[in-house]
Amino acid sequence: MRVQHRHIIYIQGYDPRGLAQYYRMFRTELRKFGRLYQLQATISRPKVAPDDEIASWTIDTKADDWQTHTAYDFLRFEDFIQQDLASPIWRTVLNAVWIYWRLVFSGTIGRFGKANWRFATFITYPHLMLLTEAAGAGAVAFVFEKGLNALGIPNVFSIIVAVALFIALLGIALKYTENATYVLYLFCDTIWTWEFSHRERPEWDQRIDRFAQHLVKTAKSTDAEEIVIVGHSSGSFLSSEMLARALKLDPALGRHGPRIVLLTIGGNFPIVGYHRASTEFREHLRMLAVEPSIDWIDCQARKDVMNFYQFDPIASHGIDVGAARRNPTIVPVRFRDIIRPEHYEKFRWQFFRVHFQFVMANEVPNAYDFFMIVCGPVPLSARMTLPEAALDVATGDPNARERAWKSIDSATTAAKGVADLTRLEPSGRRSG
Repeated sequence: MRVQHRHIIYIQGYDPRGLAQYYRMFRTELRKFGRLYQLQATISRPKVAPDDEIASWTIDTKADDWQTHTAYDFLRFEDFIQQDLASPIWRTVLNAVWIYWRLVFSGTIGRFGKANWRFATFITYPHLMLLTEAAGAGAVAFVFEKGLNALGIPNVFSIIVAVALFIALLGIALKYTENATYVLYLFCDTIWTWEFSHRERPEWDQRIDRFAQHLVKTAKSTDAEEIVIVGHSSGSFLSSEMLARALKLDPALGRHGPRIVLLTIGGNFPIVGYHRASTEFREHLRMLAVEPSIDWIDCQARKDVMNFYQFDPIASHGIDVGAARRNPTIVPVRFRDIIRPEHYEKFRWQFFRVHFQFVMANEVPNAYDFFMIVCGPVPLSARMTLPEAALDVATGDPNARERAWKSIDSATTAAKGVADLTRLEPSGRRSG
């Protein structure tokens, strides 16, 4: 099957940049994608829903022997995130430190370390930076206090002045080094994930519920061959939440209309799922693990310190569904294979840039290519099942493309047959 119309539902992670910057990045990367594969790709201007919660645009992509129209929905949370970042610095720091030590004493940080030591180090990093900046501010305040004492200023007064100076210097250091350190942003992220895990952010839950309704409505009204729900970074667990809630609204969601695929990339499920309070979230993961009408693909990269590499989102949460399991399909992504060698050594140390490579254009053709997933003619599940054939469709000569399409069509037909059997006979479901 060649996808002529695809609907993408992209869920924003904890990224304050929002629609304007994301759209500019998407448009820039789309142009790079077109140049890499010698394609024509045109994009419309975004249209924003009256409630400002969803922005949509379209992409038309054309090659010599295929053409695909993509409807793209960008589901927004930046208003909530910007409110978090506007919180007073002292409040953010105190909340983040309090939460971090609760994570330490509850053993959650230790569990992060067992699942992926790089992520545990990353989540500890802003606290180490805070200690460094506090030590510098403390040293200046200490010297200032000794100077006041030398001038004969009473101890009580000099200590009060030194403490005030310490607080002011630390606040200034945190504020004016933020663009280099991201400490306050990462603290806000920690606070948010804790509160979201404990269901202390009802405004987030209410919006996710509305997004679930949007998904149900889209599945009933679109003429697309497939709907791909994309969750990047924190969007991984937000997208799985939305899909699970949509399935509760319409249990037949994936059995009528287009095939629905959940694509989680650069995910960090444990920052929600490892909290004892997240029982409902883990139940939603269990639901998705056994749902035969949904394909769930989870892409992970070793070089991305912000995702959990070689992590099973189901088993690692203590969820055992036995032979009924069919999701997710875990796909490793090697950034070394999609970035040109002359750029890779510098690229690999830019941690936020590495993290966002999941949603940026490749520099080298590869089976994992976000813009081919969004704009290309190969169904996503087939792309991940037959990566070499998918790459031949994009880069091969006419004979190679013809052979690749035969392989893809055969695999797609077989998958449809299995899907039909699972609807008719529950005992015949595939194990994952």
